[in-house]
Amino acid sequence: MSITRRDFIKVVGSTAALSLTGFPFIAQSAGKAKVIVVGGGYAGATAAKYLRLANPDIEVTLIEKGKEYVSCPLSNEVLCGERDIKSLTFTYDALVKNHGIKVIEGEVTEIDPAKKTVTVGGKAESADYIVVAPGVDFKWDAIEGYDEATAEKVPHAWKAGPQTLLLKKQVEGMKDGGTVIITAPPNPFRCPPGPYERAAQIAHYLKQKKPKSKVVILDAKDKFAKKDLFEAGWKQHYGEMISWVSKANGGEVKKFDAKKMTIVAGDMEDEHKGDVINIIPPQQAGKIAQKAGLADESGWCPVDPKTFESTLHKGVYVIGDASIAGAMPKSGYSANSQAKVCAAAIATAIAGGTPVEPSYVNTCYSLITPEHGISVAAVYQLKDGKIVGVEGAGGVSPKEATEKFVKLEAEYARSWFANVTADIFT
Repeated sequence: MSITRRDFIKVVGSTAALSLTGFPFIAQSAGKAKVIVVGGGYAGATAAKYLRLANPDIEVTLIEKGKEYVSCPLSNEVLCGERDIKSLTFTYDALVKNHGIKVIEGEVTEIDPAKKTVTVGGKAESADYIVVAPGVDFKWDAIEGYDEATAEKVPHAWKAGPQTLLLKKQVEGMKDGGTVIITAPPNPFRCPPGPYERAAQIAHYLKQKKPKSKVVILDAKDKFAKKDLFEAGWKQHYGEMISWVSKANGGEVKKFDAKKMTIVAGDMEDEHKGDVINIIPPQQAGKIAQKAGLADESGWCPVDPKTFESTLHKGVYVIGDASIAGAMPKSGYSANSQAKVCAAAIATAIAGGTPVEPSYVNTCYSLITPEHGISVAAVYQLKDGKIVGVEGAGGVSPKEATEKFVKLEAEYARSWFANVTADIFT
């Protein structure tokens, strides 16, 4: 049976809402097992919930340093005033009430893979299995002059929350005719289309409020996700307001001067001055994964793609942005999909079974305007021990899409967000 790309997108967009019915109940063979999940984002919260769905006898503890989680997907809409950050904010109350998950609020300071312990608040919690979903951390030494302290004033806003609001405030306070500079990091990093959607969302605000202003993207790459679609959309809606400087043309950032608000980029060390500067640093697996020895020399965590068990430490699983997951991008939906594969694998192992052959899915929407959406979607399979895309499945939005089509894509983006967050946090 053939399926059009639009039908595929609609199916993928509703998968999260329907996934409860298709997830297997796996009966436990004997005794109780304890699983600790570190991190309560798209990956960690999904894994905690689906472990309980697979087998209610599994004792699941979710450890997250905050009471609430703020979604990175759709957070760029906050920057243009189309979305309140409260709509991106979720608690863990339903996971406790509806699924019997124990939630500990606190920052994990140590993971001992050999002893299977996780230390939080000075107390070591033990488990039979540990799932680590730490997200990303930044390589603070990668750009001269930009460090963690500087980021409190010149935000990366690549972890949604206070930094998002700070960047929004700075854009709103900029003079008309000013320049916003966004720096895009080298691959791999969280949300590959994110910097380019951010440029569009900021330009949407500027077009209405500060039409003489410009957005400049300085990029450490020569290509990026959905490049043709972004560039066409930028030109259609914002004219020459957005400009992209590739690595080949001197876009790779070398130095930053916070006092002068200047960036030095490229081999020729060209200087760029911005009124608002948004530096998105190079990335690696979250700090706790690094400390626990779960990351290799690449800075990311190698895993068995069939189960997401660490190849460096048995009995510890790494999911989401921190993991090396083959062709899958570091996205919210990838994390959600990986978490379900991991949860099923652990529940099966507890029951004494053998993990089944998994499949994985991802879709990623980007908003060029509130009514112009674009997307990329893919289905993945395990082949020769690697996660690879299924040929002919998914695809990207068509270049010559109608106004009606791109408006539907924007609606699908928001529908996907509502469905996936309901799937995770309720």
